[in-house]
Amino acid sequence: MERNKVIFLDRDGTINIDYGYVYQKEKLEFIDGAIEGLKNLSTAGYKLIIITNQSGIGRCFFTEEDYVEFNNYFLGQLKLFGIEIEKVYYCPHTDSDNCECRKPKLKLFYDAIEEFNVDLSNSYAIGDKERDLAICSETSIKGILIGNKSDKYLNFSNLLDAANYITKESD
Repeated sequence: MERNKVIFLDRDGTINIDYGYVYQKEKLEFIDGAIEGLKNLSTAGYKLIIITNQSGIGRCFFTEEDYVEFNNYFLGQLKLFGIEIEKVYYCPHTDSDNCECRKPKLKLFYDAIEEFNVDLSNSYAIGDKERDLAICSETSIKGILIGNKSDKYLNFSNLLDAANYITKESD
């Protein structure tokens, strides 16, 4: 069975502007370079998977139904640009819940790796916080930090710059 090259993406702060607990359609605003970056990665043959912490559900700032409605809208907006997200994995819990699915814990990553038969050494995790890249210290998946600096990972200002790097590396 063929293994898949995958880009594991954080959502808020990586693809869309993170205003804090983003769940309202009118607050959806894509970060400059995100759409073009996602298109480039998709064209280069990467499957796009989102893994996102959504503690606003656990904090009762919004309901799981609100999240699902927003997520469907979010995915629909990406489809308008020709971008297909394979799947969105999300954790509704808070840090104090001490669950196994909240990043930096790895359950959702491992669920996706199994479900999509991921080629680890040819895949990347991209996020705006180091916890979004936790899977990189446990596997051969490479990590890219967006909009923040780290000595541990590659750093780029936006998703387009990261995508340009990835597509050049995979040539």
